[in-house]
Amino acid sequence: MKILLTNDDGIRAPGLAVLEEIARQFSDDIWICAPDEEQSGMGHALTLTRPVRLRRHDERRFSVTGTPTDAVTMGLRRVIDGPPDLILSGVNRGANLADDITYSGTVSAAIEGALAGVRSIALSQVYAREGAGDASSFAAAREWGARVLQPLLDTPLPKRTLINVNFPPLPADRVRGIRATRQGFHDYSRGTVVEGRDPRGFTYYWFGLEQIEHTLDHGTDLEAVDEGFISVTPLQLDLTHHSSLGTLGERYS
Repeated sequence: MKILLTNDDGIRAPGLAVLEEIARQFSDDIWICAPDEEQSGMGHALTLTRPVRLRRHDERRFSVTGTPTDAVTMGLRRVIDGPPDLILSGVNRGANLADDITYSGTVSAAIEGALAGVRSIALSQVYAREGAGDASSFAAAREWGARVLQPLLDTPLPKRTLINVNFPPLPADRVRGIRATRQGFHDYSRGTVVEGRDPRGFTYYWFGLEQIEHTLDHGTDLEAVDEGFISVTPLQLDLTHHSSLGTLGERYS
């Protein structure tokens, strides 16, 4: 099985090393193409206004001067000879739960893989205090990663779908199990904007997410992680709100 690994935290990220450990439990045919630097929050951005450079670190490890979407595109079109059987994105340093997926470079890399017709899975390690930086632990992802992935390798999935996995912020032996979940909801209206002043006296602003409220509805990824479970959420790329089609059709009839 040929597996392409990528992420949004960059080629040197510790979570990518954890992902490689997990992937090697299934195959030795591992290829890596990831952003050269951290690209968190880039969503599904594609670089169009400047050239993207591909850097080779060893025989099967590459990085790009661009976004996670660029990395998957280059991995599929320039790095690997023939399509991979699986694309794994992560392990992200921090949660990609609920509406986070619309911002997430980790999930967007998996979206790009799904668009290319490749089975694609995004993996993220939640930690106790978002913003903990290098203090974050990947213990749950490292221990449970293969157990989560094994059933997903041959599970039938419709075209243009992907899987989003989040590991709870717990020691591996305290994880309570795995749940199939639906996407939850965040209240982003409570996010903070921190104002500061740089050494030259100019004002800058830094977005903060620590005050975001979580709606822990039953069956959601947010509830599962909050209760100590790993969430496994199937996502679809069709964003159409089908129940509104009839109403809009009446307006234009």
